[in-house]
Amino acid sequence: RTLTGLYLSLATLLVLLVYVLDFGHYSYLGQRLSATVFRFAGNADISTRMLWESYPVVWISLGWLALTAAFVSLLYKTANITLDRPRRQPIRPLPAIAGIALVGALGLLGMLGRVDNINPENPVPLRWSDAFFSGNAAVGALGLNPVTFIYDTHRIPPDKYDVAELGRHYDTVAHYLSVEAPDPATLSMQRTVKPHEHRLPVAQAPNVVFIMLESLGASRSGLFGNPLDPTPALDALAREGWLFRNLHVPVTGTAKTVWASITGIPDAARSESATRNPFISSQHSVINALQGYEKIYAVGGSAAWANMNALVLGSIADVRLYEEGHWRAPNDDVWGISDLNLFRETDAILREQAGKGPFFAYIQTAGNHRPFTIPEDNDGFITSTVPDAEAQKAGFQNTAQFNAVRLLDHNVGRFIEMARAGGYYDNTIFVLFGDHNGRISTLPFMPPAFELLGLESTHVHAMIHAPKLIQPRIIEEAASLVDLMPTVAGMLGLEYDTATMGRDLQHPAPEGERAVPVILREGAFPIIGAVTRKHLLRMNADGSEASMHDLAAGTPLQDISASHPEEFTRLSKLARGLHESARFMMYDNVVGK
Repeated sequence: RTLTGLYLSLATLLVLLVYVLDFGHYSYLGQRLSATVFRFAGNADISTRMLWESYPVVWISLGWLALTAAFVSLLYKTANITLDRPRRQPIRPLPAIAGIALVGALGLLGMLGRVDNINPENPVPLRWSDAFFSGNAAVGALGLNPVTFIYDTHRIPPDKYDVAELGRHYDTVAHYLSVEAPDPATLSMQRTVKPHEHRLPVAQAPNVVFIMLESLGASRSGLFGNPLDPTPALDALAREGWLFRNLHVPVTGTAKTVWASITGIPDAARSESATRNPFISSQHSVINALQGYEKIYAVGGSAAWANMNALVLGSIADVRLYEEGHWRAPNDDVWGISDLNLFRETDAILREQAGKGPFFAYIQTAGNHRPFTIPEDNDGFITSTVPDAEAQKAGFQNTAQFNAVRLLDHNVGRFIEMARAGGYYDNTIFVLFGDHNGRISTLPFMPPAFELLGLESTHVHAMIHAPKLIQPRIIEEAASLVDLMPTVAGMLGLEYDTATMGRDLQHPAPEGERAVPVILREGAFPIIGAVTRKHLLRMNADGSEASMHDLAAGTPLQDISASHPEEFTRLSKLARGLHESARFMMYDNVVGK
């Protein structure tokens, strides 16, 4: 009892101290207490004097100690009353079991921090991102817990970006982004993008629908030579639109793809995904240039996964977020409702909105992911019985994954049929892209470079489909996920300001042969690169061990930098500059910074 009391006393003392400091921190800086408070320890003398001269430290300390004493005294009295009470009769088994079950249930709910929208297969606990449900920073700050917020933020590396390195490559990056007024002193990437001659000649504003295709790398597609032809519906859509044969996501990972597609910035975070960083969760986005558009984000499961809800609500103005708990259909597995039901219910929302005005919708699929669930309600989908060995020859882990890709393709085809029946298909720009690849086995039907150099992870199936608005086109030059939204904005003739990395692919690349950045290995010591249609330049993030490779060669591991010195130098500068710029942009593009 004594040890327990001592523990509770110390815990109460520390927790209340954190709250006292939190009140002062918010009063001083307008921000809730986080791990950044430890920076004041570097100037402890000045920080202490500032506190002493600015606040009634003595009175605050006395109040803190008095409140601690009162709370601990109350705990002791309550515990003593309970423990000293004589036991009147033995506890019967049934009440004991009921009591244990009740306490266990309350404990579980306490750990989750929520009582609704709980998926038993994936019980997502309350996270800091849930505080930002409104998209309002002040309301979000009110909902944060300073104790857990310090823990969440202490994992963020203190070195955000290298200013000196960024300065050395600023001119290269400013030219790459067509910055009108480069300023090495401020490292500004700000520019105004104006309407151009490639805008669509339409009288009515087209709708825009982004569809993120879970784990759909280019090697999954029949158009890229997969011998099992698992994506006939998607391939048919691509033939009627713009097919990007060399589009890369900047780095693998669903949360990182959501980040890049919304912000236009590669997720260059060294530890966890950028969506998990509360300091940068609210970003400027080209999506907000869609004035007069209703904005909708739909995901079958919990948007709190990887704290993506904070990014969505904080970066897309007036967005309507539909997630687990909003849908009529029951959950099918850990990822929420099936993709087919996600498409069905989103289609109903879009049909209603189409009669009111233009809309932007972002649909995030999840079915092509373990456990590869094939729901009973699948609208006529027939599973394949191809043996595992044959599926593995086509780049799949097993037949289950092969069928999951086929089901994703089937569901997208059904959604396009719904859009046609709903009357909004003809006036909608559909942007479909894989979030990353998910290969385990080999890819004998792809050029060796993709497997041997690790590019199969970032090389995804991507297209813009709008047959009533654009002519079919195959785009061979390299492109990036971050370019998709600026390209759509150019098609719509929008004018907007941006300081991010995305570029309109209808404009010629200022750097010559178009190059895009990739991160081939994440972590504290990443391997980065710059990819063109023909070459990959890869190096360590500090610039060491740089090499250049021919993507069409039978021996792609051979370093060809010596035989192409000018291209090697050009891509080396771009790889270093774009990577460091991405790290900078993640903080520079924050709303209200």
